[in-house]
Amino acid sequence: MSTTTLAELLAEADAAGHDHAATEKNSGLQHIHNHATGSIVWFPTWKKFRETADWSEAVDAAAEDLRSGSGSVEERAAKFLADDLALLLKRAAASTDVNAFVEENLRHHLTRTWAVADAVAKAAGKDLPTGSTTPSYFADYPYDVYAQDGGVFATTLWNDIIDARRNQALADEAARKALKPVSRKALKNAARKAARR
Repeated sequence: MSTTTLAELLAEADAAGHDHAATEKNSGLQHIHNHATGSIVWFPTWKKFRETADWSEAVDAAAEDLRSGSGSVEERAAKFLADDLALLLKRAAASTDVNAFVEENLRHHLTRTWAVADAVAKAAGKDLPTGSTTPSYFADYPYDVYAQDGGVFATTLWNDIIDARRNQALADEAARKALKPVSRKALKNAARKAARR
């Protein structure tokens, strides 16, 4: 295992300049352009994350999170992942600046999800998951976490985080309109129509 930390890799990518394709090729990282803020958000592939010094610490922390509870470790992992995602999207919906929120939380959620999967594999004495072997406890998870080295997971999660805020704003507006007071004239018209029926 490498002694390079994820923070060091991300700092190198930020300092590399504008040739993002070369940086991706040389670093094992991927990126998303946040057009709303004009920034680049770097994240590791699941393969690269396993090569960092942060990986074993994250897997140990995930294993600790999965120790308690009933059911098999796979069942606990499925529940943990679903709850963690629901909490992330709830926090995104409540965020005042969803673009900053996605930049601050995307990478952590990706690496935490991969760490949970690796912790389950280690606990069960199985091989670590790869792009060709997605564990069964991801069956109800809405993302393909290993496709394109995690790039598909990152972009769809990114969009869902952004949409969570927009969906909350739409729900708030619908609720506000539903509570809007009705005019007397509208009440009279509705009463008249009801009387004719």
